[in-house]
Amino acid sequence: MALVAGVDSSTQSCKVVIRDVETGALVRSGRAAHPDGTEVDPRAWWDALQQAITEAGGLDDVAAVAVAGQQHGMVCLDEAGEVVRPALLWNDTRSAGAANDLIEESGGGEVGRRTWAEAVGSVPVASFTITKLRWLARHEPENAARVAAVCLPHDWLTWRLGGAAGLDALRTDRGDASGTGYWSPATGEYRPDLLEQAFGRTLEVPTVLGPAEVAGQLACGAALGPGTGDNAAAALGVGAVAGDVVVSIGTSGTVFSVADTPAADSSGTVAGFADATGRFLPLVCTLNAARVLDAAAAMLGVSLDELAKLALGTPAGADGLVAVPYLEGERTPNRPLATGAVHGLTLRTSTPGHLARAAVEGMLCALADGLDALLAEGAKANRIILVGGGARSEAVRRIAPQVFGCPVLVPEPGEYVADGAARQAAWVVQGGAEPPAWSAGESQEYVTAGVPAIREQYARARDLILDRPAG
Repeated sequence: MALVAGVDSSTQSCKVVIRDVETGALVRSGRAAHPDGTEVDPRAWWDALQQAITEAGGLDDVAAVAVAGQQHGMVCLDEAGEVVRPALLWNDTRSAGAANDLIEESGGGEVGRRTWAEAVGSVPVASFTITKLRWLARHEPENAARVAAVCLPHDWLTWRLGGAAGLDALRTDRGDASGTGYWSPATGEYRPDLLEQAFGRTLEVPTVLGPAEVAGQLACGAALGPGTGDNAAAALGVGAVAGDVVVSIGTSGTVFSVADTPAADSSGTVAGFADATGRFLPLVCTLNAARVLDAAAAMLGVSLDELAKLALGTPAGADGLVAVPYLEGERTPNRPLATGAVHGLTLRTSTPGHLARAAVEGMLCALADGLDALLAEGAKANRIILVGGGARSEAVRRIAPQVFGCPVLVPEPGEYVADGAARQAAWVVQGGAEPPAWSAGESQEYVTAGVPAIREQYARARDLILDRPAG
């Protein structure tokens, strides 16, 4: 039985799955935690990967490995390939000002946003790598002077697995490259002029490979797939096809669909990413998702299961109590300095159940706003697939159709990002024009009538929230 390995190096942890090449059947797995924070020394990811590989029984018997990783993180290397400074992660908002500056330099306002959307499919926000490079150039000039190459978390781990044989051996894929802000999904090429505009000079960047090209090999001889970003891997892992909308509730919340044409939304709401199959992945991202549930549970002193029971025991709309979940600022809408808020607090709504319900509804309403934006850009929603750690909550699964206004399909809980990476690795082994057609697991459909009042009262509260002053 031929085996492949898939890696998910996410914000919070590293997961490794070993699967059968032909059927996709899970053989074994391992995981290890990542440190907290919005900047992390990449060596912590490497240590976690080694621990997860060991727990998964090693890689000596696999034919190929592919790595999926959190998008946008800025990993800067010097000429010797050493890490210059801790990586700034996607959820580090200190580069919000840099994002605004880049838009202003390109004409400002609608003109500047449209210029960027047409160039790279997306408008700069604090999450994107290009804004972090501008921040580095302006705030840490000594570190910036040492930088010879820039890559993403999955690029760096793939490079290390392949022996780190020089900066010219860095490899990436379309999916992850499309989140940098200096690679165009529409043309399939880097924009060195934009990189130079942001950083002040050009840098070594990873070679962009096709979906099933070989990026190198491990010491044991296993082939390395090109890897991809976490959202593109999740789409591959759940078997999403054109017309599917995937809502992923992890550390961040994402709403994305598989499309045959690139997106270029000048409002900046929809990011025009590429996927891991040669197609495109228009995507909306919120900074606040599953950790909204964690925070609410911590405030109430209950477990996540108890939070779900409290929420389901409270009427839809929480009797007017609304939680706007901007706990770490927000990316969609672009309010990086905003804070969260609770509206409609009365004696009647001052109960644990009301707060639990408001937290679940607020998180889902923020994602529903993303779904609206995706549909406005021409995406089709033949079905909604709900995945991620947050989808394990019974309250999330049952309330989601009320908020989204349509049925929701929930696959069995799984490591869909790691599974997508494993499916890519199997594609590398088997070749062909499309990835292998692994059998899908059992899914459950949740069908509940939509409750428009939930979205309406959330919209009123959301529009009261503005960025707080910096400092």
